[in-house]
Amino acid sequence: MTQQQTLESLLATRTKAGEDVPPPADFAAHALDRDDSAREAAAADPQAFWASQTKELLDWTSEWDQVLDDSKAPFYRWFPGGGINASTNALDRHVAAGRGDRVAYHWAGEEGETRDITYAELLDTTERLANVLRSRGVGKGDVVGIFLPMVPEVAAAMLACARIGAIHNVVFGGFSVESVIERMEVSKAKALITAAGARRKGKLAETKAQLDPLLEKSETIETVIVVPVAGDSTLDAPMKEGRDLHFEEAIAAAEPHAEPEATTSETPLFILYSSGSTAKPKGIQHATGGYLTGVAWTYRHMFDIKDDDVYFCSADVGWVTGHSYIVYGPLMAGATSVMYEGAPDYPHKGIWWELVERYKATIFYTAPTAIRAAMKWGAELVTAHDRSSLRLLGTVGEPINPKAWHWYSEVVGEGRCPIVDTWWQTETGHCMVTTLPGVDTMRPGSCGKPLPGVKVEVVDEDGNEVERGTQGLLTIKEPWPGMLQTLYGDDDRYVSTYFEKFGPQTYFVGDFARMDPDGYLWVIGRADDVIKVSGHRLSTAEVESALVSHPAVAEAAVVGQDDEDTGQAIAAFVTLEGHGSDADPEELTAELREHVAERIGKLARPKSIVFTSDLPKTRSGKIMRRILRNLVEGKDLGDTSTLKDPAIVDEIAAQVKGG
Repeated sequence: MTQQQTLESLLATRTKAGEDVPPPADFAAHALDRDDSAREAAAADPQAFWASQTKELLDWTSEWDQVLDDSKAPFYRWFPGGGINASTNALDRHVAAGRGDRVAYHWAGEEGETRDITYAELLDTTERLANVLRSRGVGKGDVVGIFLPMVPEVAAAMLACARIGAIHNVVFGGFSVESVIERMEVSKAKALITAAGARRKGKLAETKAQLDPLLEKSETIETVIVVPVAGDSTLDAPMKEGRDLHFEEAIAAAEPHAEPEATTSETPLFILYSSGSTAKPKGIQHATGGYLTGVAWTYRHMFDIKDDDVYFCSADVGWVTGHSYIVYGPLMAGATSVMYEGAPDYPHKGIWWELVERYKATIFYTAPTAIRAAMKWGAELVTAHDRSSLRLLGTVGEPINPKAWHWYSEVVGEGRCPIVDTWWQTETGHCMVTTLPGVDTMRPGSCGKPLPGVKVEVVDEDGNEVERGTQGLLTIKEPWPGMLQTLYGDDDRYVSTYFEKFGPQTYFVGDFARMDPDGYLWVIGRADDVIKVSGHRLSTAEVESALVSHPAVAEAAVVGQDDEDTGQAIAAFVTLEGHGSDADPEELTAELREHVAERIGKLARPKSIVFTSDLPKTRSGKIMRRILRNLVEGKDLGDTSTLKDPAIVDEIAAQVKGG
């Protein structure tokens, strides 16, 4: 029997949801948390708990007026009046403590380049870039866009903004240039830090050249700072005199010290645009003090951080996971991280495990989608590399099925590493539910128990808590430090999206879930029109808007469907304009997929497109996406009596089955 056959035989007996797995005894014996005292302390007095933790984990320049001001709920204010700067907490205090030579990031480029960036070096770049921004009139409260690949300069850019009190607005490198400019315009960004080009799986996209025609139309961006392509500073990106600066030249000429701005706990730290249930992206805004408190505590405790750990998170900084657990969390702790520029299958499908071996990574944090991909590629690509340094594994972005959980445990972790399956959102800022690795028994398929200071309830449509084991709507019943301040420039939408359903004291998550009798949370899926592809949230309205912008498309509806590789995939249903009906279906399908990729990004490309003469609609004209979702998932269609034309369902069903 081969190694792969032996593994498959083992996993066949370990796929049952809810099967308890205790933390390894040797791990638990040396864990940071060895009992439930943190949860007990937080339950007894949440505000006292968070006050004590923030004093231990962060440096404050002045005392806050109170721990939590809830007088204007749901606009909660954590540590109001307290003085704190994110940049100095991430860098200056570690350098001042004599740890400037410690590596902040082991960086690896997709073509084999490597760099080690120390805390002192990162501080120097951050201060110089802060001075460059200040010299261009950027200051407290201004928005700075960041559109960069996974290079150390992205962390320096974020921290330079934090240093001067500017608000950073990072856009995921996989988004199209149109999506970037949209987010800059909506947030009224004053400056943009971008790259001459970006590499992806051996190909080079000339980022700056693609952005330029759109930048010419911008009414707000006054400065563009251009970072060279990793490993190649020869790409001759177009530069507009008076507006554009070469990053390396500007940094070299800048003053080496930048006095940090006197920011407070309530100073906005960043905006991160997340898809909502309308075509307009939501600018989720986080403040400084509460966010840093929640991120610093969760990073240290859920990953059981020790001084000699080497931490590797495979996420992109353009998502909240990268903000919280590649930049702010690790740097607050003075940790050493691995940052990889490329895709998980380039230059080969074992690159992550090669990096684990090279840097002796002790903690690895990735998405279930990536784990399922690694399963398909084969265990031998993992076992070819030494993983004996690993002591803890984590997952993020979506629920992980038990089979993938056990594969991750047995193959990657060699059966000796606890797994923290983390649940949280862009809006929550930091992890809310997981197992404390030295305390809690793991339950594959469940993300675990609420962390200290987090009160989760599963409720019915009226807001009443349901019985344990019953599916309902996931809510958070009390404010937590890392929660969003508001939606940028749209307080009304903030209230209506998160607090209108159950009132200002109860945050509506937007997920279906159930709590089992032991208090373990099982997240089932979205309750709104948001699709999670590879853990990344995309609004149905945003994808539909992109499809309808094509001249051949009259109307479109998209839904999520279960997908073995990506968790969810996008299924699109399209009706065509008159001239579009003459097009070849295969050619038009390919054209529409690329059209969506250009408008939003490749991750938004529909996996399937069904062309239909109409869409299932109520008599009032509302598209019944529930019926489309049930069609693609092979479920009972439910009540169709309210449809304007029930026959259209049969037409679509025949095409879905035929496809």
